[in-house]
Amino acid sequence: MQLHGKAFKFGDNISTDHIAPGRLFYLRSNLPELAKHVLEDADAEFASKVQKGDFVVAGNNFGLGSSREHAPKIIKMSGVGAVLAKSFARIFYRNAINIGLLLIECDTDKIKANDELEIDIKQGFIKDITQNFEIPITPLPDVMIKLLNEGGLIEHIKLHGDFDLV
Repeated sequence: MQLHGKAFKFGDNISTDHIAPGRLFYLRSNLPELAKHVLEDADAEFASKVQKGDFVVAGNNFGLGSSREHAPKIIKMSGVGAVLAKSFARIFYRNAINIGLLLIECDTDKIKANDELEIDIKQGFIKDITQNFEIPITPLPDVMIKLLNEGGLIEHIKLHGDFDLV
């Protein structure tokens, strides 16, 4: 699995409220509309600038706060190829994997906004093409790659009728 896109840089402690603003809670049953506002409380222009395959790059504790399962969904719906962060809030991490959004824990300090990145999941590295350096990542287990490739846990179960993670 190889991905390519531009980095959108965020800091530490990006909450689910930054991702899916609470004031727009009434849109939770209209995810395409809510996705037009993804991360707007952290970067007002993100939703209008992000392109399919681009990356959210953050610091520590990405996704903290309430367990809004629509937060990772609207990130995925916006076209983001993966979220790279030093660490993720536990519930956000689980929700993201369940819906098929790739999360990568790695050192994000050297990556700058708008850097062009290439990610090789199988080989376990991120290449910053703009600055010409590589960041090692722990390769994902095959079972997680299978879930992600199938669109998440629900799609996996629809496809196989049960858990088929061998």
